[in-house]
Amino acid sequence: MDEIKLYNTSAEREVYENKAALYAIVMSLEHLERAFAHDSISATEYTAECNKLLLQCKTVSQMVNNPDLTKFTQLYRLSCSAALRRLEVGVPSTIEHGTASGPSGNNAKLVAKTVQDFITTMDALSMNMTSVDKLHPLLTDLLQSVNAASFLPPDYRWKASFRDWLIRLNKMKASDELDEEQARQLLFEVEQAYSDFKNILDSHE
Repeated sequence: MDEIKLYNTSAEREVYENKAALYAIVMSLEHLERAFAHDSISATEYTAECNKLLLQCKTVSQMVNNPDLTKFTQLYRLSCSAALRRLEVGVPSTIEHGTASGPSGNNAKLVAKTVQDFITTMDALSMNMTSVDKLHPLLTDLLQSVNAASFLPPDYRWKASFRDWLIRLNKMKASDELDEEQARQLLFEVEQAYSDFKNILDSHE
């Protein structure tokens, strides 16, 4: 039987190699999510590895023209719903749900860090820093700080709001920017969240 060649040029070979790398990253992320769900890995180890895989996935996806990952997994018959969810959110579960290791509660250091994250995000938006690569890390830090503040009630609605914005940003390219209406809405929500945060904090003093 004649050997079937998948490629004829070095460029075609690179495409197949990049797709294979993307396949491996998605499957690694799926196994990581399952391991964390079954408490087989610590939160610290999970967070570090998840961040690395998310970054690798973004990088390799760009090499293969940013494919629709849902269609990609269907094409290659991958069962990886947990990985797809993590890729949609764009941050580790420890950050999304507030289980990352680090200070928590209402100690002065944590409160100061949360206030700083609020102000930094509001300042960035006020100065029209609306690109994805600028806003995504700021919102990630803000969500992580808010999640760590245990004095906030479970129904503090801005956690879900920040998570939704992260999902929206994660679907955009790093160089993309929010339009004027989106930036104004995000600034409004962050300002309202900060006001609620201060009110709740004052009620606990």
